[in-house]
Amino acid sequence: MLVHQFLETNARNYSSREALVHLESRINYIELEKSSNRLANFLMNAGSAPGDRIAILQDSSINYVISYFAVLKTGGIAVALNTATTSRILKNILSDCTPAAIIAQSQYAHFLKDLMNDLDSVKTIVLDGHYDGFGEKGSATIADFSDIQLSGDQEKPSVKISPGDPAAIIYTSGTTGNPKGVTLSHRNLEANTDSIIEYLGLTHEDKIMAILPFFYSYGNSLLLTHIKAGGTLVIDGRFAYPNVVLDIMSKERVSGFAGVPSTFAILMHKSNILNYNWDHLRYLTQAGGPMTPALTMRLMEAMPHIKIYIMYGQTEASARLSYLEPAKLLEKIGSIGKAIPGVELTVRDDKGAICPAGIVGEIVARGDNIMLGYWNRPDETAGVLKKDGLYTGDLAKIDEDGFFYIVSRKSDMIKSGAHRISPKEIEEIIAEHDGVLESVVVGVPDEILGEAIKAIIVARQGSALTEREIIMHCRNNLPAFKIPRIIEFRDDIPKTSSGKIRRHLLISRQEEKL
Repeated sequence: MLVHQFLETNARNYSSREALVHLESRINYIELEKSSNRLANFLMNAGSAPGDRIAILQDSSINYVISYFAVLKTGGIAVALNTATTSRILKNILSDCTPAAIIAQSQYAHFLKDLMNDLDSVKTIVLDGHYDGFGEKGSATIADFSDIQLSGDQEKPSVKISPGDPAAIIYTSGTTGNPKGVTLSHRNLEANTDSIIEYLGLTHEDKIMAILPFFYSYGNSLLLTHIKAGGTLVIDGRFAYPNVVLDIMSKERVSGFAGVPSTFAILMHKSNILNYNWDHLRYLTQAGGPMTPALTMRLMEAMPHIKIYIMYGQTEASARLSYLEPAKLLEKIGSIGKAIPGVELTVRDDKGAICPAGIVGEIVARGDNIMLGYWNRPDETAGVLKKDGLYTGDLAKIDEDGFFYIVSRKSDMIKSGAHRISPKEIEEIIAEHDGVLESVVVGVPDEILGEAIKAIIVARQGSALTEREIIMHCRNNLPAFKIPRIIEFRDDIPKTSSGKIRRHLLISRQEEKL
């Protein structure tokens, strides 16, 4: 099945059932289907063809979902973009994927205005409101989302698409600091969707509270699983005010909630979660980095009748690779469980041999959910997609019962909140400041975020560099979630005899003892 057929099928099976709830707006399956068709037909009439990349620069919303399925209906490849961005980051990504069209919220249109002279591939821009900022820049046609919905053709487009064709590109920071486009086929996404529906036991009666952005792999999996199951997504991006989200969860009587470790830390430390009656809540899912056993235990104590699924995955795997079933949570606390249905996981040494129980090696995954590769990066694709499967870069061991335990990551990626962040990207930005001689960025333990970003800086001789200058420089060149929370100035940075930075010492502050 093709991904957009999830929606088409349930527009027949559950036509009047609510598919999406967002603030004061609601839309059922048949109207969501018609709305997606209108936009798809417009894009095709404007020249978009199968295989074209079409970028989506929108926050999670009903319009986002309409746009996502519309792109797939054209045979295009949906490129969902993080809205916490900068013109610099967007330019790198859009220059890489060369989209034929962009669908954006008007509040983010100013980013595009600055780039139009450099984006010859873009022929169409669809905005959800009026915007005067483009002037004479570029040759793209500007269209209004609402006008398309008022007058567009609501019949299903007829386009030849195969399950192996690319459906989406999700950009994630790589170890080099440059965004890498994870290319996922319809088959990849369907395989992962079916597996998640199976082990969570999702049905058309399920209703998920969706606070995770749909442009992330985890958020995208929430969207696809519930649309295919015929369920309902309650969308709310206001988790900065957790009690507001809890009120909506209670009012809508949701059956599921998904979050990253920092989500649950906030709920347990900064919300009124214990004051609600959660008789309608069936399960919680957690992924996006390890959750401490202490936080897991506290969550279990607070919500003893709710199933808690601890999960592990990667964007390169369409989202999910393993889960720990709720019944094993106490017995195997700290484990990421076993492979999801349809996936094979092994732990392998540097020579590719399978490690026995108790021996640390790299997690390698095989299954129909594994990506096609990185967009425009054949060498990096070959570095992780090998004959054994996807080499994840995560080091782990298994116990005698076959349960996996993450030990560490081979890369230096920082997992802060819902974000995976490349230290190198931030280091390169900091290095552009004239007052900086050397810098290194690390993740340090944080009760709420899991890891907070810390920058250790050696200033140039004679420079009167301040913390405020560094923060302002980063603020001008990085999205908010990549700005270091901690700045520390030092006379030097600890290195090995070969000149490699000893990052682990900077995290643990053990260099003073050496």
